[in-house]
Amino acid sequence: MQLHQLRYFVAVAELRHFTQAADQVGITQPSLSKQIHALEADLGAPLFERVRGKIGLTAAGEVLLPLAKRILADVDTATREVQELVGLRRGRVRLGATPSLATSLAPPVLRRFRDAYPTVDLRVEEGGSQDLVRDLLRGDLDLALIIMPAQGADPGLRADPILTESLVVASVDPVPTVPPGGHLRITDLRGQPLVMFREGYDLRDATLQACREAGFEPTLSVDGGEMDAVLSFVEAGLGIALVPGIVVARRPGIRVTRLAPPGVRRTIAVARRRDVVPTHAGRELRRILMEYVHDATATDDLPAGVEPL
Repeated sequence: MQLHQLRYFVAVAELRHFTQAADQVGITQPSLSKQIHALEADLGAPLFERVRGKIGLTAAGEVLLPLAKRILADVDTATREVQELVGLRRGRVRLGATPSLATSLAPPVLRRFRDAYPTVDLRVEEGGSQDLVRDLLRGDLDLALIIMPAQGADPGLRADPILTESLVVASVDPVPTVPPGGHLRITDLRGQPLVMFREGYDLRDATLQACREAGFEPTLSVDGGEMDAVLSFVEAGLGIALVPGIVVARRPGIRVTRLAPPGVRRTIAVARRRDVVPTHAGRELRRILMEYVHDATATDDLPAGVEPL
């Protein structure tokens, strides 16, 4: 089994097309097919099958795919780490963050990192926590700012809680069941049209859980939006939404109503894959992140609604 054969296998598995995979890895289609056949011979099992004219994975292929991705991710990490140490090229770090953290916590942290390491390539991926966890586990990210799920982080990750974040109700008009100047209870959301985030956003799970713990199923007005879309739907008067307070700070068209104690709070964690040694650039980004949290706490400069643990 050769590393290049695993790369070819992953390319075909992801694209489900031999010719496109060959173009992606930079070889001819016959050469790619020959290498896949050699890999299958070494393993003693077919990896692909044609189902109604389409390429699919066999049971053996399904087993091999996550293992192959992990092996290739580990090799890439080792290569980057050694090359950083010997100075063959610039380092690289890939950070994931939820939409609220990508626009509040990440910018000052990345500013500090860029000042300290101006030649390191920075890549930022924005998404829901479930999407970021998936990307961490398959090696597409080095570090991510995620929301810690109630059941705890995936066992494949090391996730260190660092902050908590409060949620508020965003609306255009006052919520009818709340007295002027008063706080809103979760039960006040019963029957109110809610704009809901898409699958993969932890805000979706947090909203559904809060409503269900209060004894009701929410009434959905619009279902399936990203952060900007959800806020735009609220501004258009399509409904209300449960969001982090920091994302509505610069949206003058949105009214913010705070939740009555204890409210709904989320735990922010910095996470990485447990079984991969972080690169030098990854370690430094995490160090600078923790340094920023410490300094911002001391100067009371954390984003609104965010508190240290």
